[in-house]
Amino acid sequence: MIQASNITLRLGKRALFEDVNIKFTEGNCYGIIGANGSGKSTFLRILNGQLEPTKGDVIITPGQRLSFLQQDHFKYDAFSVLDTVIMGNQRLYDIMKEKDAIYAKEDFTDEDGIRASELEGEFASMDGWEAESNAASLLNGLGVETDLHYKMMNELNGSEKVKVLLAQALFGNPDILLLDEPTNHLDLEAIRWFEEFLINFENTVIVVSHDRYFLNKVCTHIADIDYSKIQLYAGNYDFWYESSQLMIRQMKESNKKKEEKIKELQEFIQRFSANASKSKQATSRKRALEKIELDDIRPSSRKYPYIDFRPSREIGNEVLTVTNLSKTIDGVKVLDNISFIVGHDDKIAFVGPDTLATTTLFRILAGEIEPDEGTYKWGITTNVSYFPKDNTKLFDSDETIVDFLMPYSPEKDVTYVRGFMGRMLFAGEEGTKKLRVLSGGERVRVMLSRMMIAGANILVLDEPTNHLDMESITSLNNGLIKFPGVILFTSQDHQFVQTTANRIMEITPHGLIDKITTYDEYLDSDIMARKRQVMRFNKEEEIEDGGVE
Repeated sequence: MIQASNITLRLGKRALFEDVNIKFTEGNCYGIIGANGSGKSTFLRILNGQLEPTKGDVIITPGQRLSFLQQDHFKYDAFSVLDTVIMGNQRLYDIMKEKDAIYAKEDFTDEDGIRASELEGEFASMDGWEAESNAASLLNGLGVETDLHYKMMNELNGSEKVKVLLAQALFGNPDILLLDEPTNHLDLEAIRWFEEFLINFENTVIVVSHDRYFLNKVCTHIADIDYSKIQLYAGNYDFWYESSQLMIRQMKESNKKKEEKIKELQEFIQRFSANASKSKQATSRKRALEKIELDDIRPSSRKYPYIDFRPSREIGNEVLTVTNLSKTIDGVKVLDNISFIVGHDDKIAFVGPDTLATTTLFRILAGEIEPDEGTYKWGITTNVSYFPKDNTKLFDSDETIVDFLMPYSPEKDVTYVRGFMGRMLFAGEEGTKKLRVLSGGERVRVMLSRMMIAGANILVLDEPTNHLDMESITSLNNGLIKFPGVILFTSQDHQFVQTTANRIMEITPHGLIDKITTYDEYLDSDIMARKRQVMRFNKEEEIEDGGVE
């Protein structure tokens, strides 16, 4: 059990948390949610002891071990991958190193023998003999191949390091597990494995995530941070959303009835307060009026942008024909003879681990680069708007947001453009911000504003959910569901893909998989089952060839 008791954290004059009391118990998984800047990650840092609160205490059941996902990807560069994972249980790692040091001594004394015996006993009680195989099992589950296990951390790329640090947090069955955005940079197979791990985990988990599907899958409770307080709800993310909305509706309905009663009482008092025969009744109603209190409905600190794509013209039957497209980048053939036809009702999600192939295809279709071979043809009624994954060059400018959006507007009117900006949470002076100072989330909202203003009937979106908070992802998701045009997109957000796409494509080394289906149906299909079987077969071959069992 871990408990926050009267936690207050002040940053200058602002109170990020005010007298927070919340208890997290064994056997439950708690999802921490809240608007950007509400303090989700900060609260985890208070719980794991990295940050001292202004007031209050964090109480952990004596003897319980707390583990958390490290955010410093360079901290363990001087260590091997397996050692880094085992450091998730620091006491076990220290015992291993002390034992090795004792046994390496040339002048082994009686005292050394006694100490080694003590360490061996503690080592065995902590399941130390299985430490390396347990660490390897976690790494393999997350998709870190066996040939990387004995490499140094500084030899790994960023995605591989993230997986190793997650394995470190999970290692050794910790009593309390704190995770800040653990699914970032994980591929589909790693996320599925991780979800099953948490579902079967019997201790306490507290997780911050923007992934709604993940929160729905693993969470038993939601802890909502709003206005410096934390409110606990039983159930997953969808249950929290429905419960919170229902509570607001009930309070509004209750207030409406109370306001009607207040009006009725006020009218009676006004009419009969001077009437001697009715004076007692008027006095009684005054007392009743004084007892009526309206519920204080404080609006949430969450801000949802208003995202609504409205095509300026209807799309025809001929949309896009791609014929035998091929492209080689840095000596690697990322597109190999790709062909498909897009219909006027298609919302196509490009899925799978090869994100470079999808980005390359989108850049070709947007006219940014040329294919090496093959052709593509847009229909004459099409108007395409493109959202690139890498927008660095677009925002390397001292232009203001207003100046940037103006050329794309059909009406060259600052008021018209500011209207779009206000919807996207750039009200007032926010619109005069220079492009180069914008945050990642602000850049995405500017790009989406540009697409809305342009009135395109085809949207090509490469990872548009990156850098967005949960509120913006929800708004974008709803906007795309309502969009009457064609969408080609890719995203790591499971729920976003499931609720938007009606057709799934995956570019593989063996060609294009193209299915008219939902994302969940695609994941459960024979195609994915065969792919997972091949992956398992490859791992078994590695083990037979001398990998860790």
